Amino acid sequence: MTVATLDPRALRDAFGAFVTGVTIVTTRDEAEKPVGFTANSFTSVSLDPPLLLICLARTSRNFATMTGAKNFAVNILSEGQKDLSNTFARPVEDRFAAAIWSDAPAGSPVFTDVAAWFECSMQEVIEAGDHVILLGRIDAFENSGLNGLGYARGGYFTPMLAAKALSAAAEGEIAVGAVLERRGEIYLVGEDVLSLPGCVVAGGDPVAALTARLEELTGLTVRTGFLYSVYENKADGRQHIVYHALADGDDAPRQGRFLLPGALASAKFDSGATADIVNRFALESSIGNFGVYVGNETAGRVHPISMKAANP
Repeated sequence: MTVATLDPRALRDAFGAFVTGVTIVTTRDEAEKPVGFTANSFTSVSLDPPLLLICLARTSRNFATMTGAKNFAVNILSEGQKDLSNTFARPVEDRFAAAIWSDAPAGSPVFTDVAAWFECSMQEVIEAGDHVILLGRIDAFENSGLNGLGYARGGYFTPMLAAKALSAAAEGEIAVGAVLERRGEIYLVGEDVLSLPGCVVAGGDPVAALTARLEELTGLTVRTGFLYSVYENKADGRQHIVYHALADGDDAPRQGRFLLPGALASAKFDSGATADIVNRFALESSIGNFGVYVGNETAGRVHPISMKAANP
């Protein structure tokens, strides 16, 4: 896509390919009331002097308070703090009521159990198109040693869980599949017996192989996102990895079909594991909260994640 044909939504999706952490930026307003919002546009800048930056949209309800603040804090959320991120991403009146927090030395709120926090004095507010860049000089910080919460392509993920799951599936052939979604419908292959699309890989990048297979089957552009299920199937002796993926475009797929999950109550699937995945997707997509299943084809645990966007 060239600059002349640039689609802002497509550009935002492309930016979303970059894996980031998730932060909550906090300060106090003129009345000393705590203020905070979720943001993933954060980066370190310099060690000497110690500097960091965050990007803030001009449309943010916190714009005036943040650009006028003398001090602010950046809280890097840990893997177990998805709910806290969602609370501070929504227009909730008293976001801090649902959190455990205290004051950093200059009074900026910092949260319990974050991966790290930094309190900064405002160094400079830099004009940057439809955003501004808040450049902060770090005056105090703490590092808990906890792993940070990850964010990519519009969804949260927990790096430690994903690493453990993929490590467990690293030996031998892996059956890689997808819950491929388009506007709430799920893509399935087969006629009388339905199955998830996928392929078997024995090396290389399973995500790249899966994406290529999905695009070959559908003829559509596919974006493979977060891990959805990892399980050992004793029947075929393979580890199975299932990802959530999104299909673009309005064309009918070359093979298979997109179906509403609610219309599949009486459908016949190729395995109980497929039925469980489809049924779980139907439930989770209706409430907007997803999970990563880890176990075998009959028993395991769903680790909750969420698809709520992390925007200021």
